Amino acid sequence: MSTTLIIIIVTCIVSIPAFSNPSRMYAWMFNPYQIVYRKQYYRMITSGFLHADYVHLIFNMLTLYFFGDAVEYYFNQLTNYGTFLYVGLYLSAIVVSDIPSLLKHKENPNYNALGASGAVSAVVFSSILFNPMTDLCLYGLLCLPGFIFGAIYVIYSYYQGKRQGDNVNHDAHLFGALYGVLITIAIWPGVIMHFIEQLRTFSLF
Repeated sequence: MSTTLIIIIVTCIVSIPAFSNPSRMYAWMFNPYQIVYRKQYYRMITSGFLHADYVHLIFNMLTLYFFGDAVEYYFNQLTNYGTFLYVGLYLSAIVVSDIPSLLKHKENPNYNALGASGAVSAVVFSSILFNPMTDLCLYGLLCLPGFIFGAIYVIYSYYQGKRQGDNVNHDAHLFGALYGVLITIAIWPGVIMHFIEQLRTFSLF
């Protein structure tokens, strides 16, 4: 059983029972006020294994399924501790991607968030560094090379994060993606030149 599949199974085991258990959902979700002032630090991790509904869960876990094994494989090609680094990237990205929201909303007891999107974004953008030319598809319809998709994703997340017009934690998406890039570069600095060399093969026609 792959590491990615284990993460997916654990996430489903945590998420699905919480759909019908609002008290557990609230107790484990990301709430900056509770984290800062009641020192409920566990929420920084548990929130990454909760999802709002089946659509939210399936979208995140399918995305992780398509990219997780590839990132673990690349890490294992670079070091004997590739699997450990992959799991570390995923878990730490849950925490790191939420830090900006923690600082921004720590005085708001009504702000809540949940989901693995920050960690999944870190994995996806790590994969883009290794394979920027691989097509990524939005809802199976619009397919673009990874580096173009990534650029649009970052711009969109930044814009939506500024607007704060919906209930999605776009800051977590943005900072998760950035974190995935930085950690991948830290593990293999040569990925920068590898990425550039791949881009040189790109052509619109």
